[in-house]
Amino acid sequence: MKNLYLLALFFLTLVACSDRTPTNVETGTENQILHIGNGDEPRELDPQLSTGSVESNIHKALYEGLTTRHPKTLEVLPGLAESWQISDDGKTYTFSLRTGALWSNGDPIVASDIAWSWQRSLMPKLASEWAYMKYYIKGAEAFNLSKTTDFSEVGIRVIDKHTIEVVLENPIDYFLQLLAHPSYYPVHPPTILAHGDMDQAISKWTRPENWVGNGPFTLETWSINKAIETKKNEQYWDSENVKLNGIHFYPITDQQAEVRAFRTGQIHLTYTPQLAIEKVAHYRENKPEKIRITPTYATYFYEFNTTKAPFDNALVRRAFALAIDRKAIVETITKAGEKPAYNLVPDDPNNYSPKQLFEYDPEEAKKLLAEAGYPDGANFPTVEILYNTQDNHRKVALAVQQMLAKNLNVQVSLLNQEWKVYLNSKRNLEHDIARAGWIADYLDPSNFLSILGSISGNNDTGWKNQQYDDIIAELKKTTNKQERHVLFDRANALLIEEMPVIPVYMYSDVNLVLPEVKGWYDNVMHLHPYQRVYLEKGSK
Repeated sequence: MKNLYLLALFFLTLVACSDRTPTNVETGTENQILHIGNGDEPRELDPQLSTGSVESNIHKALYEGLTTRHPKTLEVLPGLAESWQISDDGKTYTFSLRTGALWSNGDPIVASDIAWSWQRSLMPKLASEWAYMKYYIKGAEAFNLSKTTDFSEVGIRVIDKHTIEVVLENPIDYFLQLLAHPSYYPVHPPTILAHGDMDQAISKWTRPENWVGNGPFTLETWSINKAIETKKNEQYWDSENVKLNGIHFYPITDQQAEVRAFRTGQIHLTYTPQLAIEKVAHYRENKPEKIRITPTYATYFYEFNTTKAPFDNALVRRAFALAIDRKAIVETITKAGEKPAYNLVPDDPNNYSPKQLFEYDPEEAKKLLAEAGYPDGANFPTVEILYNTQDNHRKVALAVQQMLAKNLNVQVSLLNQEWKVYLNSKRNLEHDIARAGWIADYLDPSNFLSILGSISGNNDTGWKNQQYDDIIAELKKTTNKQERHVLFDRANALLIEEMPVIPVYMYSDVNLVLPEVKGWYDNVMHLHPYQRVYLEKGSK
């Protein structure tokens, strides 16, 4: 009887296993479909209008710039441009496009498409937050600020069908890096014009049924708050070396749910910069082969709205900055190797480390607040910290709230908003204090400093300072390393004096990645070109 029972149990187990629905990971690995937890629903899929890593993660599948990056070393590599020449004075770049490059609908990609795309991104009416990234190009700033309406005065010239020339205002070492940024990606002119004007921001062209791009993958479906599905682009110039057949991006806002999706085989990896805090230690101790922790060239910070009281007063802003114990935050809350940040610019890979000009000092913070007219927090209004919906942000905001109450006797409330609403609130300066983060777009401290310039579309503080703008302008003209470091120090000192933002910590990139995922290398830019990623069944 016992043998019959065991035999029956064996057959029941076989039936149960045969009826089990395969997980996304199982079918995905079998069919080379990568499943990614992407943190939130993207605001846009237009690379000239989107902002944030949520959108950028998807852009890198759908588009490609003139250059790209090595997935491991981050070295600049040819992308849509197969080669380029640089003039002796470092100001003129001549790019040769790949003659066989096609848009996803089969149209040839020509130099005029690049020029048209860059002109569009500079159109004042489009109001691209990234327009300032092209101000290195001669005449681009004047055109974007409507000081001229003649685009022929901008240093972008089509030489022939496959050659484009770019003239810079001044030589810069990192221009080729900029070309790999989404704001420099080309867009398909006929598709955009079929759904509106060149400078029309609200358009249907990014809907899957309308969309045309030039990246290694095509946009197949976009189910709001469910998934964005992409498919290998057979028209991509290097498609024969792309091993993935598709990528599915899931907007999983709840970090605990994201971990469950990973654990139950629904996603191959998490692609938000931070993993649910509670899970870091567990994976480190029990499943170290599935967690990646990498120091990142990125900063977590808070932005003040300096256009209204009480944060129009630099004394108040400095008081808040000195009242936050960053060491306690990284050691007791985030706990993934983050470092306390006392500057907007993190320690960079090219060996520039900004000087620390302040520290956690509750007593000095109280003095500053009293000097601003609020002794022991008296008559200080209740203010609000805004953050996008994510549990890690909530935990950090709670800690900051408690520190400000304890050290300054001020009341701070917390407000979380869905990603797209949060971005709009910041851009419209509807916040008091807002959570922010910046992952390097290129490997130079100027990338961080430039976001607080008066002309920056990413300056959500309302802070404007002519002395600071002059330093940023001088940085664009200066190539000498020592002179640039002096300018970095001057900009940093001014930011500490004025404190339009509160640096909190330097990011660690913390992700769960299954061993099946190959070609996914850790690097300081949280950057993983999908055209070199593939899946290998049974990998350890």
